[in-house]
Amino acid sequence: MTTADRPRTVGELKASGYEPLSVRDEMRKNLIARIRSGDELFPGVYGYDETVIPHIVNAILAGQDIIFLGERGQAKSRIIRSLTALLNESLPVLANCEIPEDPLDPITMQGRQIVEDQGDAAELIWLDRDDRYGEKLATPDITIADLIGEVDPIKVAEGRYLSDELTIHYGLVPRTNHGIFCINELPDLAERIQVGLLNIMEERDVQIRGYRIRLPLDVFVVASANPEDYTNRGRIITPLKDRYGAQVRTHYPQKIEHEMDIVEAEHTPVPADFAVAVPPYMKEIIAEITRLARRSPDVNQRSGVSVRASIANYESMLANALRRSIINEEDEVVPRVSDLPFVVPTLSGKVEFETIEDGREEQIIDKLIQGAVVAVFNRLYNLGDLEPVVSRFKAGVSAEVGEMTASSDYKSLGGDIEGLAEALQTVEASSPGEVAAGIEFILEGLHLNKRLNKDRVGAKIHYRG
Repeated sequence: MTTADRPRTVGELKASGYEPLSVRDEMRKNLIARIRSGDELFPGVYGYDETVIPHIVNAILAGQDIIFLGERGQAKSRIIRSLTALLNESLPVLANCEIPEDPLDPITMQGRQIVEDQGDAAELIWLDRDDRYGEKLATPDITIADLIGEVDPIKVAEGRYLSDELTIHYGLVPRTNHGIFCINELPDLAERIQVGLLNIMEERDVQIRGYRIRLPLDVFVVASANPEDYTNRGRIITPLKDRYGAQVRTHYPQKIEHEMDIVEAEHTPVPADFAVAVPPYMKEIIAEITRLARRSPDVNQRSGVSVRASIANYESMLANALRRSIINEEDEVVPRVSDLPFVVPTLSGKVEFETIEDGREEQIIDKLIQGAVVAVFNRLYNLGDLEPVVSRFKAGVSAEVGEMTASSDYKSLGGDIEGLAEALQTVEASSPGEVAAGIEFILEGLHLNKRLNKDRVGAKIHYRG
């Protein structure tokens, strides 16, 4: 149905044969259609196809409200917001109503009066699916008025009696009628406010300053929570938790490929007037740093290490490569191992360390970076195949690299060091920037495997036998 063909009044809506569906029925119907067509259910969400998504699908098919439980940076909010794709493209509601009202079955006194007074001539408006989503971050200062409603003094001043239901100003949940409402960080919500939400979900009983109004709201209620918050900042009251039909546990990417896919999709790109070539092993190193941090005893695992850490680290690495290209007047941006120290400030702000001495944070992150480089290097190279390179260094050859060294300065190293050109074929280095990055990767990998010595002098790094 095009915009021009949409019914404009209640009478036209009835004549069109329109049959309203509840939000749960609407989402179930559209989900079934998506599954049958083979369309992607949650675009932009990686690594959940066999773990999280089946549980979400089952909950929607069962018509159950959902609470997502997981550490920060596990795509909880992204998944919740993408649920609107399971709503119809548009929905007719009564015009001039404080909350979205089904034109054929209004639930408030205001809606019923409009239909009674205007009959089939009552006007409609059409809500897009995104307009049917409401979200609130739970904080201790949230009140019942925010979520459910309050007596509006302006309406009282206009002449209405306090006993008149029309004096009520409805909160966020009623205003999301016929839609999806999400509360982020649910345990932070005060327990007395959770009780009010409980009434909305189960009893359909809204109490506002002594008013007792039966509002059969049609709302799909979703929430998110961090497991740490159950004990540290608050808790979900048992009756409310019991009202959620499904508790879906999220997790960090279980495969490094998924972490790399997320980083590639979410990072801020380099300006288009530069040619960017990020070697696959550099992407893998960034993802590996985060994976090692999630297992490190020096990092607080209760607060988690978000995928946003990988994205920010990737952006910092690219930024330094871009800075080098600008200074050296190069058009190609290729990150190298010497760019990795610049992720230290980024990662420092993304993780919480266990109780340690001041100043050790940088050492811990350096250790994570080294561990990531050697892990990726050993997956790509066999040390025995690099013996010709090591032999040349033992014979007295040395190599100097640096974060601001121009890519062209690395060209001679490939020819001077026997076996290095062959080793670069493994990482498919062809352009000057890729050759420079490949040489740094090989030399650092040999150093971390204790086959080469390394000296740092200012911004320069010397590798020797």
